[in-house]
Amino acid sequence: MKTNSVIVREFKREDVSQMIAIWNEIVEAGNAFPQEELLDEKGGFDFFSSQTYTAVAELENRVMGLYILHPNNVGRCSHICNASYAVDSKCRGHHIGELLVRDCIRKGRHYDFKILQFNAVVESNASARHLYEKLGFIQLGVIKNGFRLKNNTYENICPYYIEL
Repeated sequence: MKTNSVIVREFKREDVSQMIAIWNEIVEAGNAFPQEELLDEKGGFDFFSSQTYTAVAELENRVMGLYILHPNNVGRCSHICNASYAVDSKCRGHHIGELLVRDCIRKGRHYDFKILQFNAVVESNASARHLYEKLGFIQLGVIKNGFRLKNNTYENICPYYIEL
């Protein structure tokens, strides 16, 4: 996928350092991803390689964002996929997230998933929630105090899904 010179493509080993920096920025902020451990070079490559599909948004050899796509569960629920998105804080507000989500929806269909589900969208993440709703995702409800922020307070989460 290519829009305004930003290309969304499968990640390569040489992208991993930039991907780790973006991923760790979000983990360190402690207000979106459930992970608490930072990735290093080896762990990052192993993590990104272990997904069903991992993509980056790139402009002139600079990784601006990424996503990971994988099954949400196993067995009888393995037709439902899950994804996480990360956009470099310096690149936010330029629709990189939308490019990533749209590409992820296409890839989910390609891998024959039937549903894309987000388990833990933090309620205050207004830009992500707006984007998901704009793209047709349905909010399943609210889980009170479902996410522990970095400062050890709790915030509601809003699960979302879309049929692929």
